[in-house]
Amino acid sequence: MIHFVGAGPGAPDLITLRGKALLEQADIVIYAGSLVNPVLLGFCRDTCRIYNSAHMHLQETLQVMYAADEEGLDLVRLHTGDPSLYGAVQEQADALRERGIAFDMTPGVSSLFAAAAALEREYTLPGISQTLIITRVEGRTPVPEREQLTDLARHGASMVLFLSAGLTDRVQEALLQGAYRKDTPAAIVYKASWPEERILHCRLGNLHQTALDHQIRSTALLLVGDFLADRPAYENSRLYDPHFTTSYREARDS
Repeated sequence: MIHFVGAGPGAPDLITLRGKALLEQADIVIYAGSLVNPVLLGFCRDTCRIYNSAHMHLQETLQVMYAADEEGLDLVRLHTGDPSLYGAVQEQADALRERGIAFDMTPGVSSLFAAAAALEREYTLPGISQTLIITRVEGRTPVPEREQLTDLARHGASMVLFLSAGLTDRVQEALLQGAYRKDTPAAIVYKASWPEERILHCRLGNLHQTALDHQIRSTALLLVGDFLADRPAYENSRLYDPHFTTSYREARDS
């Protein structure tokens, strides 16, 4: 059986209980060595065969999976964060499906949630933003024309950018063409939840310079939006408003 498992953002205790159990019983593990914390491999048995996919291309990875299936072995494909976000997981799943090889997927804690936790912030503050845009700036890998960063910036919503820490100049320029301002709060979170985690607060107008000053080029998320303000002027949630009726609670006058 092939198991795609989200490793979480980095801290070994942020993998799910299911993901940890699958690692403990795996005969083979293929892990994304460029991003997954190798400490997680400590959950594996001594007899487990481990492959680092950072040194493998797609067909090499698939060949290990095909062989594991033929031998009747349990294989864990360990992806960083949650595999559904920039995980390149679909192409692997489709290849297995074409061969009739059984697989399943275990979600993981995305680094975008670890970053919010590190910042002690909520992305969806009432009256500030009820939308979170998860995206990346175009680099060597293109994005669809309708998803250009300048177009997404028109919304002014809370935004998290993956795979963009080395292109902060492009990010800053594109976002300033939209609804964001030079003084819009921003943050760079490097290796959220890892021991070497770093949090850099700045304004959008000096996002690029902040990245240069601190030599941030990779393995970091860029967060932008008024949810990051020191004292955001948000509205309290109606969910807990005593004057608001829910299916569990009647409104009260006082």
